[in-house]
Amino acid sequence: MTALPDFRLETYFSRWEFTARYHLTASDAQSMRMTELLELADGADREAWEALTLGYTETYGDPGLRQAVAETCVLAEAEDVLCFAGAEEALYLAMRVLLSPGDHAVVVTPNYQAAETVPLAICEVTGVALDPARGWALDLDEVRAALRPNTRVVSVNFPNNPTGALIPAADLAALAELCDERGIRLFSDEVYRGLEADPAGTLPQATDLSPNALSLNVTSKALGLPGLRVGWIVCRDRELLSRLERAKHYTSICNSAPGELLARIAVKASDRLLARNRALLNANRPVFDAFFAAHPGLFEWQGPAGGCVAFPRYLGPDGVERFCTELVEQAGVLLLPASVFRSELTPVPADRFRIGLGRRDPEPALAALTDWLAAR
Repeated sequence: MTALPDFRLETYFSRWEFTARYHLTASDAQSMRMTELLELADGADREAWEALTLGYTETYGDPGLRQAVAETCVLAEAEDVLCFAGAEEALYLAMRVLLSPGDHAVVVTPNYQAAETVPLAICEVTGVALDPARGWALDLDEVRAALRPNTRVVSVNFPNNPTGALIPAADLAALAELCDERGIRLFSDEVYRGLEADPAGTLPQATDLSPNALSLNVTSKALGLPGLRVGWIVCRDRELLSRLERAKHYTSICNSAPGELLARIAVKASDRLLARNRALLNANRPVFDAFFAAHPGLFEWQGPAGGCVAFPRYLGPDGVERFCTELVEQAGVLLLPASVFRSELTPVPADRFRIGLGRRDPEPALAALTDWLAAR
C-alpha cells in the first residue's frame, strides 16, 4: 500500500475549525449535551450508564448497540453489525480488506476524500462524476461502463457529501443488482440517511438490497453526535464481517465503553433525534434560500436533497479559493473551497464551496458574510 496523501479537509479544519468565529461549513447536524442524550435513555440503559465500568469492550461492539443498529434495517440481524471508532476507521479497514493490488474499484465523485485516496493507495480506481448540470445526478450507464473484470468494489455516498445529492431508490436497487451480477461489493456510505428534504426519498440501506453489500453509518452526521466517535458497518456476509473484525485488531481493537453505551441510547432514540434534526434543517433552509436569493449575481444555489451540506457555485471574479480565504481571515466565517474536494479521478467544479445547514442559529454567520460582502 502506497503512502496516503494529506487529508485536505482535516488539514484545512486543523487551521480554522476551532479558531474561526463562525463555522458555516459544518457537515453534522446540531449536537446536544450529554445530559440531553441521557434523558432519552430507557430505564435499563440509564442503569447501565450509572453502573458502567471502564474496562475493554467487545471488538464487534456492544451487543445492545448492535441490536439497535440491526433494528434500523429490514433484513439484518445483530450478528451482521460491526462497530468502529467512527466512520473513517470503518471505511479505511473495509477498503484494506476488500481490495488488493491488481484489483479495481469504482468511486463516485465528488466525495469525502478517503473514499478515493484509500483505494487509490491499494489498486486502480475509476471515478464516476455526479453531473452538476442535472442536479448532481448519477448516470448508471457510466458506472456500468467503468466496470472491469477485476472490479471488486463500487463505492457510493448518498445523501452525498459535499453536494447534498440523492438518487432514486430504483437506481440504488439497480446498482446493487448490477454489483451482485458481477460479483462486486457495493460499499454504501449512508451517514446522512434520515435527513432527506422529502422523507419519501429516503433510500433503503444497501445491506437490505443485497447480502453482499456493506452499509456504513455513524453517530456523527444525521444524529448530530460526532463526539461519541462510534460508527458501524452492516453486512449480511458474516465471513466478510469476521475478516473486518480481525483487521480492526490492528487499529482501535475496540471502542470506548462510554461511547458505545451512549451510541446505543442514541440509535434506540434515532427516530426522535432525526425528527429533531429534520425540523432544524427545515427551519434553516428558508434562511439559506433567502441569503442566496439576495445575491443572485454572486452565487448559484441549490439546496441539499438530503443531509446537512450543499455545494453552491461562486460566481465572483476573484475565484472561490480567494473568496473563502479572505472570508475566514477577515470576517471569521469558515467555508470549504472546491480545492478541498478535488479528485484525482475526475474533474470537480473548481468554483464551488461547501456550506453547512445543520447547525442552530445560522443567521449571525450569514449576517457576518453579508456585511463582509457589502464592505468589499
